[in-house]
Amino acid sequence: MLRSKIENRESGILLYGITPPKLGHAPEKIAEIAARQLARIAGLDIDGLVLYDIQDESARNASPRPFPFIETIDPWVYSRDYLGDLRLPKIIYNGVGRYTQDTFAEWLGTEGRSVDFMVLVGAPSRLSNAGLSLQDAYRISRSYPQARLIGGVTIPERHIRKSDEHLRVVAKTESGCRFFISQCVYNIQNARQLLLDYCDYLKKTGETPVPIIFTITPCGSSKTLHFMEWLGIEIPVWLKSELEASADMLSKSVDACTRIVDELIAHAADLCVPIGFNVESVAIRKDEIEASLALVRYIGGKWGRI
Repeated sequence: MLRSKIENRESGILLYGITPPKLGHAPEKIAEIAARQLARIAGLDIDGLVLYDIQDESARNASPRPFPFIETIDPWVYSRDYLGDLRLPKIIYNGVGRYTQDTFAEWLGTEGRSVDFMVLVGAPSRLSNAGLSLQDAYRISRSYPQARLIGGVTIPERHIRKSDEHLRVVAKTESGCRFFISQCVYNIQNARQLLLDYCDYLKKTGETPVPIIFTITPCGSSKTLHFMEWLGIEIPVWLKSELEASADMLSKSVDACTRIVDELIAHAADLCVPIGFNVESVAIRKDEIEASLALVRYIGGKWGRI
């Protein structure tokens, strides 16, 4: 169903995103974490599971990282070795900076042959010690024409700064991307403007839109809030003040997330761009994870899934 929805450019795609466990865990600990994640996911009516490839973004932001960077298991390895029983499409994030042209081509021809959906991610910063460029990764991927669908990352905040995110989406589409997953949205005006400019551009050129899947994330603590801002997620000043002043930040953030979902669905209804949602929990706190699951069910209800 996920492939069909992407290829037919349908609105209503609903995904859930998780981060693989830390690399240093013992195999039995990893299996325990995987079992908990599988139990949560099993009860969700979703089109697919997103597995993130966590990168060290300290080169992008010199401020102290609120949570220490700890390397996680490769998302493809985690999917293959621990989530094999999950009968859901899996969208594997793949940071291409770790590869050279030869090693990426080798990966695509071996392990990558079993990946059905993959989001290619460039280096966090131009200051990073990047290996393979994103453009080279797209080019090499086209030389391995398996049935996989390639996706890209889009950042609404960058559109407000540079006014060209819609052109990046178009360029990545020309390079082979068939869908896009956004950075977490808390400033809806950024997302609305991106959709407007993308749709206007497509109307002028006659090109065909691809699905834009917006990421929604609950926030239940000041530390999570700080971390989200450190990652580059723009939270409007008024909303940040409301969250910090609330006696129940998590409930307040869930309210904000549901408003964002409602407004984006209504906004996109009059545009040419199909949209979807990807729900994640930035933190590993149980209450924030439970809130993310509640958001999945809320969005599912908006689209008549329940």
